[in-house]
This record gives sequence, structure tokens and C-alpha cells, in this order.
Amino acid sequence: MAFTLTSNDFKDGDVLPDAQVQAKGNRSPHLAWSGAPEGTRSFAVTLFDPDAPTGSGFWHWTVANIPADVSELPAGGPAPSGAVEGRTDYGAPGFGGAAPPPGHGPHRYIFTVFAVDTDKLEVTPDNSGAVFGFNLHFHTLAKASITATYENKG
Repeated sequence: MAFTLTSNDFKDGDVLPDAQVQAKGNRSPHLAWSGAPEGTRSFAVTLFDPDAPTGSGFWHWTVANIPADVSELPAGGPAPSGAVEGRTDYGAPGFGGAAPPPGHGPHRYIFTVFAVDTDKLEVTPDNSGAVFGFNLHFHTLAKASITATYENKG
């Protein structure tokens, strides 16, 4: 069975709903995953925009230490007990919706779930997406992604 990620709010390749846009709702989407590999001890979720005009993309959401018995996150819901939400590139932990600059064309918003080989990554709410990514690099058993796009036409 393949490791997969889905959402009740959008499908892979769709335009991101207004609810996930910073100025229109700024609410995390529903995400559900299945088919995690044997040995999975926790999960992590990230949201990354590789098209941000920063030279290094933009981290919109990082969540780690999601217990292994959790297989979905509700829309707009809090992180599960024990999970850690990291600092977004907006400067605070939690979900930060899409907000590309006007006239910059469509941006890709990549939602990824990671099957992790340890119960807890050594991350804190003050850590950046890069720190979460560094830790995930050494502990990922599998990952699954879905991508949505959004363009601010100004």
C-alpha cells in the first residue's frame, strides 16, 4: 500500500481555497493520510511555497511529533496533543496561509506528510522550517505530498 495524502478541502493540482489564503481565512486545511510504512512512530506535516521571491522559498507551516495513531488533521483544528508547531517564515508558530505578492504569477503550495522513525524530533516552536527539515532528513521513512496553487492577481 502506498503512503498517500489527501484533503477534503482540495485535490492535488487544485487552486487553494480562500480558507487557506492569509487575507481570506488563514485556516489550515483538512489533511488525511494512509499507508504509512512499518516502523512509523510519529508523523510531521509541512507546507512550503518554493515559488516565493526569497531565494529559499517560504515555510507556511511545520508540525512535528504527531502521534503515530493520528491519521488526519481537521480543518482549522489545533495540532494534536504532544505535537509541536514550528515558526513559519511569517515569524510565529502555527499555520500561515498563502499570501504571494500581487502580479507574481501562481505559486505552488506543497503540503507534505512525513512518516517518521522516532516518537519525537528535537524541535521547538521557535525552530524554523529549515530546522524541521534538517531533523526530518535523518528520520523520514516515507513522505507523501499534494500541491495546490494560488495567485494574487492584485
